[in-house]
Amino acid sequence: MDKGKLVVLGSINADHVLNVRQFPQPGETVMGSHYNVAFGGKGANQAVAAGRSGADISFIACVGSDDIGERVRQQLADDQIDTRSIEAIPETTTGVALIFVNEEAENVIGIDAGANNALTPDYLQRYQQQIIDASALLMQLESPLESVIAAARLAHQHNTQVILNPAPACELPDALLSLVDIITPNETEAEKLTGIKVDSDQAAARAAQVLHDKGIATVIITLGSKGVWLSQQGNGKIVPGFKVKAVDTIAAGDTFNGALVTALLEGTAMDQSVRFAHAAAAIAVTRSGAQSSVPWRHEIDDFLARQEA
Repeated sequence: MDKGKLVVLGSINADHVLNVRQFPQPGETVMGSHYNVAFGGKGANQAVAAGRSGADISFIACVGSDDIGERVRQQLADDQIDTRSIEAIPETTTGVALIFVNEEAENVIGIDAGANNALTPDYLQRYQQQIIDASALLMQLESPLESVIAAARLAHQHNTQVILNPAPACELPDALLSLVDIITPNETEAEKLTGIKVDSDQAAARAAQVLHDKGIATVIITLGSKGVWLSQQGNGKIVPGFKVKAVDTIAAGDTFNGALVTALLEGTAMDQSVRFAHAAAAIAVTRSGAQSSVPWRHEIDDFLARQEA
């Protein structure tokens, strides 16, 4: 099958994860368990999700000149990702995320961007041909905003589809939003972008319309266990997810995004692509960790086959 080429531009972090009963209050020390270091960062998680689900993918990113940066690059290559546009930046550390996970499988996260800050427009320019030649560009917001805008502009000029996962939540200039073809906020991010609290289908439709009015053709608001609000040119509906027992939700959104774009690049219709992405995310939340929870293609296909059996 002839697949379109995907470029992911984004962050790489080492995730330090600690399970706690409840999050500490200011000044409080809580005992934790199951400490582990896992490779994460929204960009890397989405790249891994795309790579494992079968995309033809390259990844524009930066790591530090440290041991963990080298290990991350090797792992990404094992996950079927072209890593030639990932450089180790001298005298910097690989990005770090400190993550607490509570008993309800919720998380709180603090991040030091480290080498991710080196993904400047100048850095991007060295690898611009990848974006020009690609069918789709997938980005998040853990990279410098000026680089995200420059990459979106370049993609837009060369008819490369721009998919933006606007996370972590922040306000974005209309100049960027007008370049985006598909946007995938969660409820918090949608509210940040539109000023509309997404607490009902009607509110989701209104928030989607605000984003359509800024020039975005397809709006996919992820609603956790409820599924997603899918709105194409103003025609909106809920596409439900799958019911599973969640262990932790750390990379659920990232898995959804990587799998969604993979399916779209295979020529799959939007509804079925969302369903494929739901399946990938459903598998991910039944496992702990970020990239360690991301499923491979055969697992997603098996999961979907069981739903239809």
